[in-house]
Amino acid sequence: MTLLTHDEYQSIATSLDFPTGAFINGGYRPAISGDTFSSLNPATGDKLADIASCGAEDVDFAVEKAREAFEDGRWSRKHPSERKDVLIRLCKLITRNARELSVMESLDSGKTIYDCETVDIPEAINCIKWHAEAIDKIYDSVSPASDDHIAMVVREPFGVVGLVLPWNFPLLMLAWKIGPALAAGCSVVLKPAEETSLTALRVAELAAEAGLPAGVLNVVPGDGPSVGEPIGRHMGIDMVSFTGSTTTGKRFLAYAAESNAKEIVLEMGGKNPAVVLDDAENLDRVAQHIVNGAFWNMGENCSATSRLIVHRDVKVDLLARIAHHAKEWNVGDPLNPETRVGALVSAAHFKKVRAYLDQPGKVILGGTAKDGFVQATVIEVSSNDATLARDEIFGPVLSVIEISSFEEAISIANDTDYGLCASIFTANVKHAIRGARMLQAGTVAVNSFGEGDISTPFGGYKQSGFGGRDNAIHAHDQYTQLKTIWIDLADDTDEAVE
Repeated sequence: MTLLTHDEYQSIATSLDFPTGAFINGGYRPAISGDTFSSLNPATGDKLADIASCGAEDVDFAVEKAREAFEDGRWSRKHPSERKDVLIRLCKLITRNARELSVMESLDSGKTIYDCETVDIPEAINCIKWHAEAIDKIYDSVSPASDDHIAMVVREPFGVVGLVLPWNFPLLMLAWKIGPALAAGCSVVLKPAEETSLTALRVAELAAEAGLPAGVLNVVPGDGPSVGEPIGRHMGIDMVSFTGSTTTGKRFLAYAAESNAKEIVLEMGGKNPAVVLDDAENLDRVAQHIVNGAFWNMGENCSATSRLIVHRDVKVDLLARIAHHAKEWNVGDPLNPETRVGALVSAAHFKKVRAYLDQPGKVILGGTAKDGFVQATVIEVSSNDATLARDEIFGPVLSVIEISSFEEAISIANDTDYGLCASIFTANVKHAIRGARMLQAGTVAVNSFGEGDISTPFGGYKQSGFGGRDNAIHAHDQYTQLKTIWIDLADDTDEAVE
């Protein structure tokens, strides 16, 4: 997509019509309580809209309508090719409205328009399209049989599913979840993050325009205690897929245990290492990957490179190159297409990230935070025990830890509660393969920063994940149940089994 000018994006921003109601049973409606909350532009502090602040009674209503839709089969029993056609039409509508959605996303989240236009919107479209195209290409199976039976193993949609989204990739994470959930035939009750509700509401409207039946996709905005917890505890919801912090994710396990033992899938935090060994080739390119992994999306990324574990023989040279490339990551107005680091999502999150800059360590570059914006920052710490090396900061802050051997690097990389992503840079193929095998992470990139793509499963080890994976065919497993259908073919004239 060709980027516009700063003035053109600002012009679009002034003409946007923001959605304000919950989207339930095919249309917008106020919260039953009548309450609202303000959606703010984190870059300016200006109010964008007053959005319906829903509660447990709204969740009840959304679940009721989702259950009706699921049970009468208006979506769940549609032929797979019919579901595919609707989702493909949704992709076309998102494409037609991509610029509006990009600007809305940038205003609501503080994300740069550059990222929204070149990454988030195109990948969201690709994700939904990928799962749509998979609908009529996933086969069930027949088990090895005797002459007297056939056993079919079939997938069935899970039912009514709760989807709880994070604020760092509002539209992309929506696509990661509704793509496979709707493809499977489920009905959805979706909670966007309170900070970033606008694009989820708009996409629900576009889905209805595409032909998605009423009650199949319901968006219930509000805060965690008022909407998230009722979704987690609801007896009428069959499974929940959550993306967000590890602390919040664990609560959904408790909610499930204390209600109907619903299925729970969690994609949570990370403290992702980049291991650079002394034989790494082309340190300039390594530096580019490190900088991109650390500062993309303001570091508000669960898979962000947040720990650089670097061999002492190449540390000085690599840090110099990182400092050079970090200059390209300028801080500024998110609607300026030349800006690479936008505003953090909220005043509360800015305050949290800013506090980390006061932790002990040697500042290599950056370290400045003001008015919701944090400069790309690199800090060398004394050991992996430092707070900067342990906590998930979720901001543009990279911690540097010096090592002297391959074994030490792997040991430090794995010394964390998390296990989402990792990378290793080396020209030694044995170190590359051994390191990739030994690193305790759901995704390991070799000689790059990478999360894979839509065709590869995404999720974590340890406290980074639970119960399943996003993306790829594996994502469909979250939203389907396996049923065995056992058919007895024994001849009725045979003697009865004693």
